[in-house]
Amino acid sequence: MRVRRRLRDLRREARLGHVLVAVPLALIVIITVVDVLTPESIHLRPLLVVAPALTASFAGSRWTAAIGTLALVAGVAEGLEQHNLNHPEQWLEMLAIVAVSAFVVVFCAVRERHELVLHRVRSVSEITQQVLLRPLPREAGPLRIASLYLAAAAEARIGGDLYGATRTADGTRLLIGDVRGKGLTAISEAAAVLCAFREASHEPMDLCRVALRLEAGVCQDLVDHAETEPNADECFVTACVIDLPDAEPKAELISCGHPPPLLLRGDRVLTLQPDQVAPPLGLELLAVGGLQPTTFSFEPGDVLLLYTDGVIEARDRTGVFFDLPAHLSLRAGEDVDTLVERLRRDLFDHVGGRLEDDTAMIAIARRPMPAHA
Repeated sequence: MRVRRRLRDLRREARLGHVLVAVPLALIVIITVVDVLTPESIHLRPLLVVAPALTASFAGSRWTAAIGTLALVAGVAEGLEQHNLNHPEQWLEMLAIVAVSAFVVVFCAVRERHELVLHRVRSVSEITQQVLLRPLPREAGPLRIASLYLAAAAEARIGGDLYGATRTADGTRLLIGDVRGKGLTAISEAAAVLCAFREASHEPMDLCRVALRLEAGVCQDLVDHAETEPNADECFVTACVIDLPDAEPKAELISCGHPPPLLLRGDRVLTLQPDQVAPPLGLELLAVGGLQPTTFSFEPGDVLLLYTDGVIEARDRTGVFFDLPAHLSLRAGEDVDTLVERLRRDLFDHVGGRLEDDTAMIAIARRPMPAHA
């Protein structure tokens, strides 16, 4: 989806560039005509260098070279018409047009090469993100699911937030997390958590064992990167794992230092604060006997929102945090997809269009199960 959107943007930019080429062409015509009509003591020919310089701001090297050539031809034609090409200063003006045109063409060629490299890096990061963060199912049993992922670094497309969903024998299991670290170590930690989560889905285990499996995966990955990444010991992962049974209107969760989920029930917004918050993953502090899941009611018509701290810690220009509960309301006829999209717009409006941290959200709505005959 993001790749197709990027290709559409590139085509739109190309069409816009073709339209804008008319501007330097018009400048060449206007400058030439005005210079011919004005007295010989007034020389506007040096202004022709504006045309290729302007073209370089929105077009590629080929269009810039073509406009530069046209500017040179216009200057020569004007000189032939006025019979003044035998003056040295006229040849210096022609030389200036050639020099400026050559400079901006080389500049455009270098810029195009860098843009090509950047586009390839973005394509690789898009594919990497799709491998790591597989799209969540839109429906799972009685659940309707919508998700959102926004990387703070738009050029990278990959950040430290993560999420996943699997089907168990009797319901749906979801994971959301946030890696506290930077660079390749953060991406590696996200991959370790997701791989451990997916492996655990193939075995019948409760949430406590799932959390321990995630802890083991993160700790092993940190050990593997201890020698190559000097800051690996500073990384840890906050995570929330939640089980949503198909047949029972409840939610069981274990939080490892992660922000508590929010539950939208009618016009009320409830914070699902677990009885016990376990330490983040990767600190080697999880113990088998110290984990206990907390059970909450999750009834038909309820909407559950999982999120990372990039949402609630987003600030506006005055430093005010984004008030997520105040924006979490389900309007008439609104589904979870529309809700998540509206939250995205509200978040960008709050921060002025620029996120400082990665952001992830998952909205889950429980529908009534069909009655059995």
